[in-house]
Amino acid sequence: MQRTKPPFRADQVGSLLRSEPLKNARTAFAKGELDGAGLKAIEDAEILALVKKQESIGLDSVTDGEFRRAFWHFDFLGGLGGVETFESDQGIQFKGVQTKATGVRVTGKVHYKPHPMVDHFRYLKSVTSKTAKMTIPSPSMLHYRGGRKVINMGVYPEMDGFYDDLGTAYAGAVKDFADAGCRYLQLDDVSFAYLCDPEQRQMLTERGDDPVKQPHIYAGMINRAIHDRPSDMVISMHLCRGNFRSTFIASGGYEPIAELLFNEVNVDAYFMEWDSDRAGGFEPLRFLPKGKSVVLGLVTSKTGVLESRDALLRRIEEAAKFAPLDQLCLSPQCGFASTEEGNVLATDEQWAKLEMIVSVAKEVWG
Repeated sequence: MQRTKPPFRADQVGSLLRSEPLKNARTAFAKGELDGAGLKAIEDAEILALVKKQESIGLDSVTDGEFRRAFWHFDFLGGLGGVETFESDQGIQFKGVQTKATGVRVTGKVHYKPHPMVDHFRYLKSVTSKTAKMTIPSPSMLHYRGGRKVINMGVYPEMDGFYDDLGTAYAGAVKDFADAGCRYLQLDDVSFAYLCDPEQRQMLTERGDDPVKQPHIYAGMINRAIHDRPSDMVISMHLCRGNFRSTFIASGGYEPIAELLFNEVNVDAYFMEWDSDRAGGFEPLRFLPKGKSVVLGLVTSKTGVLESRDALLRRIEEAAKFAPLDQLCLSPQCGFASTEEGNVLATDEQWAKLEMIVSVAKEVWG
């Protein structure tokens, strides 16, 4: 029951804790003490070391840890045509803590243009014999947090034009990654999981969006983006309830969106959080159709405490009551560093968790 294509039985979401040399280099670059070429050289070296570590613990898919980014989403979104990042009045509010005050807004017609992250992928692919996995934010991330107010009314008087252009822009990105040899692309998304939280649904309603219609709109954009992908390109989606400095934003089980998620969004696999009571039970897995996979995020990335092996085995067994075991895999519930600050755990604790995932997956699936 091992797999030769992703998602793998033991897999990972994407981001990893930044190394000290990388942090120092990014600080020096921000201060003007290191030029772009110097920063890239250090990023390349640190990513190479990171890849070798991932390979050594037995992971079949490797990432660059998002080492060239400050945020999991803004760095990519700001590279789309018609979109710019800006210094906002305040950061994104998590439970008791805020991110840096950065945002994105739409200032022109959204379109795809050559994106630096395609070269980031090319470098990753060049330094590994394993499957190189690339992560980018879902197209819904350009709309969900800010809504209508971050989209220029003069450019898009009607939202349908925005959604159409955004889906088409993402299709361009998917093609560029595919042409660069990417066969494992992940769309990181918070909107679907957030819509399981009554407070988030109320927030959308109050700003003028319909929380019932909105996920269908997002599904349409995603399907447009990935429609023309090569037949051997696996597209996964990671569903997140917020991950910054080990805190979160949303709560609620997947029941409100499960049927739509599994049967209307045309991705191949779903990385889903089930590391705490905030995620609810496994019952929504009953909607999973044949031919798709769910990667069970049972190992938390928010603390360094190592999960009990027996507890993980029991939870996999419980999940398999609602979906075939052959359609399931295992991973952390989220990345370890959705922003460059990283979650509150040590690097060796991060690796211990990933090693545990590899070991448990071998026991369960052979």
